[in-house]
Amino acid sequence: MLGVRQAFARGRAEAKAAQRRAAIMLLLTLAFPAGALAQEAGSAPPLRVAQLSPFQSPTPTLSPFNPSQIQPSRALPFVGAPPAAAPSGSAGPAARIPATGRAEGGDPHTILPQPPAGKVAIGMSARFGEKEGLIPRGLIWRVFADRPEASGAYPLVAEAADPAPVFFLSPGGYVVHVAYGLASVARRIVVGEESRREQLVVPAGAVTLHSDVADKPLPAEKVTYDLFEGSFLQGRASSRPYYRGAIPGDLIILPAGDYYVVSTYGDGNAVIQADLAVAPGKVTDATLHHRAGEVTLRLVKVAGGDPLPETQWSIGTPGGDSVKESINAEPTFVLAEGEYTAVARFEGKTYSKVFNVESGKNGSVEVRVGEQVTPDALDTQDGSGD
Repeated sequence: MLGVRQAFARGRAEAKAAQRRAAIMLLLTLAFPAGALAQEAGSAPPLRVAQLSPFQSPTPTLSPFNPSQIQPSRALPFVGAPPAAAPSGSAGPAARIPATGRAEGGDPHTILPQPPAGKVAIGMSARFGEKEGLIPRGLIWRVFADRPEASGAYPLVAEAADPAPVFFLSPGGYVVHVAYGLASVARRIVVGEESRREQLVVPAGAVTLHSDVADKPLPAEKVTYDLFEGSFLQGRASSRPYYRGAIPGDLIILPAGDYYVVSTYGDGNAVIQADLAVAPGKVTDATLHHRAGEVTLRLVKVAGGDPLPETQWSIGTPGGDSVKESINAEPTFVLAEGEYTAVARFEGKTYSKVFNVESGKNGSVEVRVGEQVTPDALDTQDGSGD
């Protein structure tokens, strides 16, 4: 058990990097239909979702192997007559599927090659669900002996990155593990004297995420996402991220199920959460709507003057909670809409100003030295966050 887990410890990191490379290629070929959730009165919905089917991933990735979650063996029998004689020039007899040219259950193995002496041919394939299509690419297959060595590691017998590989195995017991992004399943099989086909179900889907403010897309470099298992709205949320640090446009391949996403815009307090459902064989394209603005702080001696260097800044809420701090002449923060107090410390003196942030409006706050500053509205201008 321990050896297999160590062998796949690098899986999630490799999956994340591969999925980012795959996202650009995939998104160039797919057109996402528009769709929207019902809006609450007087405000934009926090999440807009559209779905696409079928789902394909062009890049193989790795996922951890958990021997405790092994599917029961379910071999697909061959249809029709017994294996026919091999065509002229071939290595030997091969199993054939007559009439339709396709195996029962939609399996791609119409012909299994003749195995070497003492071996058996096992044709593998995977699909998104019992009634879903075959997974055409992006699979990583590994075959382990079903008994661990003295060290506790399960010996790796064979591996492949083909969508429908054929493994030549000696009679005995094995565990077949297939990974698709962050989704994976394993099945224990017993190999006898006859070649056969096996088909696994990998209930995987995918999600791509985007964010906007006032219907204007946010730059990818200013937004990150963390995905958690469960439902935030229903109180079934996991405390540990299932996938961390995604950026807009990433194609994230996940086991089908319920998740919630935490979208962080900038490095302030512009953080929102929303539930997502990932369906087998589908891409969920979701857009999260932030209500925030970018604020630049300046401590000046006169209105419009140059900002004073090495000013210590802190931003707080009316309730006294600290939001952000900085030592900078002209820092810029992304803040959720609302009321704040900017406090500037310079040469042993403290100056403050109350200001408001409106969603989709970027602007500056000037705190002037040497005069009493009263609450004032934020001097804003329209912006998209870039």
